[in-house]
Amino acid sequence: MESATSILAGKTILVVDDEKDILETIEDILDEAQIDTAADYETAAQKIKDRSYDLAILDIMGVNGLELLDKTVSKEIPTVMLTAHAVNPDSLMASIRKGAMAYLPKETLGDLDKLLERLLSAHDRGEPPWKLVFEELADYFNERFGPDWKKSDHAFWDDFDRNFQVSRGIQERLLRNRKIIDKGI
Repeated sequence: MESATSILAGKTILVVDDEKDILETIEDILDEAQIDTAADYETAAQKIKDRSYDLAILDIMGVNGLELLDKTVSKEIPTVMLTAHAVNPDSLMASIRKGAMAYLPKETLGDLDKLLERLLSAHDRGEPPWKLVFEELADYFNERFGPDWKKSDHAFWDDFDRNFQVSRGIQERLLRNRKIIDKGI
């Protein structure tokens, strides 16, 4: 890492992936954080139940990442979906609907620390991390899915664009956020 004052420094992060080399790579990249890993759904689910994390990074395929996302969101753990095989508009939309703060292709792994720095900073400031995702990865998504990829689900994306500041996923997290619930908001 470049900075001694990294927002990742000292954070406790759960990384779930069924590929050992991906887990090791992420541990190396996020060396300032305290990394806890799981290579399967059952282990990850138990860790989510038993521990508190500042961030979770979940693979979608191989570990039932979207089911684990339900568990992290219910515990108010900001969650990033990281995938290679499930890079498609459907899993992207499912991640948004279920409350992930970001959806990153594994091709961005080399920049993971920088992306997480920006995402967590935006999250901490109350800004929508999804805006950053789409700014940073617009070209990637357009190239991967085609330039008109949002048109097949235009109702979802129109609603998402209209409500960008408080997307459905952010709303879902807010509905479970004790700090907000306790204030009666």
